[in-house]
Amino acid sequence: MSHHRSPGGHERSAALDEAVDRASTRTVSSHRLPPPPSALRGRIVVAAVAVGAFAAAGAGQTLQAAADDSKDVQLTNHADGAATFDGMGGDTASAPQILAVSKTTSEGSAEAAKMLRSQQMTAQREAAEAEKKRPKFFRPAAGDFTSGYGGRWGTMHLGIDIAGPIGTPILSVADGVVIESGPASGFGLWVRVQHADGTITVYGHIDSSNVREGQQVKAGQQIARMGNRGFSTGPHLHFEVWNPGGQKVNPLTWLNARGVTV
Repeated sequence: MSHHRSPGGHERSAALDEAVDRASTRTVSSHRLPPPPSALRGRIVVAAVAVGAFAAAGAGQTLQAAADDSKDVQLTNHADGAATFDGMGGDTASAPQILAVSKTTSEGSAEAAKMLRSQQMTAQREAAEAEKKRPKFFRPAAGDFTSGYGGRWGTMHLGIDIAGPIGTPILSVADGVVIESGPASGFGLWVRVQHADGTITVYGHIDSSNVREGQQVKAGQQIARMGNRGFSTGPHLHFEVWNPGGQKVNPLTWLNARGVTV
């Protein structure tokens, strides 16, 4: 196959190629830069990845802070139906919480205290009434009256005798304080009780004592048991009354004046 070049064809081809080169150069310089070398492109890609990583980390911290702040936000319902949000984030101090005190509980405590005071007053009143009704004087022991106050067998018998089995209860004739409980000459064992007005009552020939010195006793309280100790001819209680001046008086007269008979 033969090629034919028309006259002037070589010149036209060279001119066309030059025109195309100028157009390409003008387009590149006017609209875009030539592509960077491959090494530069690698550094650009690494820088872009780093920037994206920092941006992602910042976004994650922002989302975490928002989530933490949301945990501190509480919804408060008010009595009028309105609702407000109370937050604890930032620099704002949290508002103090006001706890409602149950009115019913307070009223119940006051009512219970009132009832307790009423019960205490009732108990005190009943105790006072019982004290008024309580007998203040008692017979010293049950048994047979065997000897009175006065001369006997050529001597002065300064008390009365009440006979009974050993162990018979002996009672305090009135309220008082035990001033002696133990051995006594002639009586074997005795108990002496001093009363409010200074009178002293004596209980002799006892078998055993139920009280100690300094003990408070009530009228009618058992203080000893009947016995046969000392100078005695049989089980009995020898009972005496010493007035506040220390004089031994007739126990029958003293008891009878207080409504007690033997």
